[in-house]
Amino acid sequence: MTMSDITPPHGGTLKDLRVEPERAEELRAEAVKLPSWDLNPRQVCDAELLLNGGFSPLEGFLTEADYAAVCADMRLADGSLWPIPVNLDVTREFAGSLSAGDRIALRHPEGMVLAVMTVEDIYRPDLRREANQVYGTTDEAHPEVFRLFHQTGPVYLGGRLDGLELPPHHTFKNLRHTPRELREWFTKMGWNSVVAFQTRNPMHRAHVELAKRASQKGEANLLIHPVVGMTKPGDVDYFVRVRCYQEVVRHFPEQTTALSLLPLAMRMGGPREAVWHAIIRKNYGCSRFIVGRDHAGPGKDSNGTDFYGPYDAQDLVARFQEELEIAMQPFEEMVYVEDLAQYVPRSEVPEGGRVLNISGTELRRRLREGLEVPEWFSYPEVIARLRQAFPTKREQGFTVFFTGLSGSGKSTIANVLVAKLMEIGTRPVTLLDGDLVRKHLSSELGFSKEHREINIKRIGYVASEITKNRGVAICAPIAPYAATRREVREMIGQYGGFIEVHVATPLEVCEERDRKGLYAKARAGLIKQFTGIDDPYEAPENPEVVVDTSQYSADELAQQIVLHLERQGFIDLA
Repeated sequence: MTMSDITPPHGGTLKDLRVEPERAEELRAEAVKLPSWDLNPRQVCDAELLLNGGFSPLEGFLTEADYAAVCADMRLADGSLWPIPVNLDVTREFAGSLSAGDRIALRHPEGMVLAVMTVEDIYRPDLRREANQVYGTTDEAHPEVFRLFHQTGPVYLGGRLDGLELPPHHTFKNLRHTPRELREWFTKMGWNSVVAFQTRNPMHRAHVELAKRASQKGEANLLIHPVVGMTKPGDVDYFVRVRCYQEVVRHFPEQTTALSLLPLAMRMGGPREAVWHAIIRKNYGCSRFIVGRDHAGPGKDSNGTDFYGPYDAQDLVARFQEELEIAMQPFEEMVYVEDLAQYVPRSEVPEGGRVLNISGTELRRRLREGLEVPEWFSYPEVIARLRQAFPTKREQGFTVFFTGLSGSGKSTIANVLVAKLMEIGTRPVTLLDGDLVRKHLSSELGFSKEHREINIKRIGYVASEITKNRGVAICAPIAPYAATRREVREMIGQYGGFIEVHVATPLEVCEERDRKGLYAKARAGLIKQFTGIDDPYEAPENPEVVVDTSQYSADELAQQIVLHLERQGFIDLA
């Protein structure tokens, strides 16, 4: 017996998939004998919202019929509105060991079993079709499309979950609530109308003004409900954001506003995601939901055009307004008018009024360069929190990531650069050369595409830890694949600087050097999948630095990189 189909005063029917304690003990005993799937961070987020009812009316990961209907029509097979696929993607090997009707244990990275899944469907999705239908594009500049094409398992499993326990959380426990807990709290507080504010970024004065106006216009109490699962690569980490939210809440009238954290893995799906967010907030007991400009938008495509129109999300939510059973609170962009010394909706800016604005990019630049952030933009205590997370470039760590063909001179330049940076002496420097990593971290790996990608990701992980702790990592692998380099950039860039150096020495020069005789063996067919011969090298499109060891010495090129680091503010040669 599960604790499903609960209908408290707030919201509709809640599908809580956790079983009763006695049944949970039986399932734990059964799980020891079942095949196990270790959930990745994204799947943990999805599992939590399935189990606690945040994804009601879902009762598990989508079956093939539900998946096809959601992608094509934004509905489950039974006709229920649901705009975003929630899938359990796995490897071919794991899927090949299963049959429909089997039961599997879904494990948290810490080892505990969160749920037992009854496998109803095992199917191979068409990921390009999914991208087109759900996100309206196959452009890999869209973060979710990139994930689909490069990080998603090739097989989906669908089936109902029997929940044993929710994922453990070790941070901000007092701010984490299940849908049932929030509904009960709203009832206890007498909050009969609640408007939810969605955010994945720190809140500044414009956001506060928007949220206050929404609360007043809807005559509702305000729930600030930020996403602390997975957001867009490069976003401020949730530890910093939550501390900022805690400061911001103090600027709302007492007893009118609550802060609760949502463990959602966002898809950056624009209009469809706005509908999804509305359904989720209804499940959490909210009666109104703020949909702002470019809601859940991922930014610009490869041609520099926004993926979605600024108010497409509002239009789609309005289309399903009655069916959603939660009222949309539409709002346009709030801007600061200097002449009025206040924030107003953009459409209400008086003729000739001077609008002041600071973009997210400009804010990060000011933080990293130690420049002033005006009080009209944000609260001093919020900026103080952000300054802790965004040290100036001279204080933060960085990674110099060399990529190029075998024999291009990467290792030689890297060694010279290490010496020059150690001579400057402002930070500890670590060299992660391709051959050294192969010897000490990846000795069990071969040279297949899969193993080469694993090797590069290991280098990226180590470099990210060095960068996070404000050191310098110098990496010099071949790293032939653009998608893997992008993953490494995202992994490292959230913690500090990332400088990609393309060592663009021509192939014929690399072959002439061929100290190890590798090119000759590859030409003779003795080595397969050799980069530059029978396996492609995907040259970087926008590296920070391009060098060529056929034109200059390693010392000269290392000095070019040092000067680039100085120009960017990472080091001071004075």
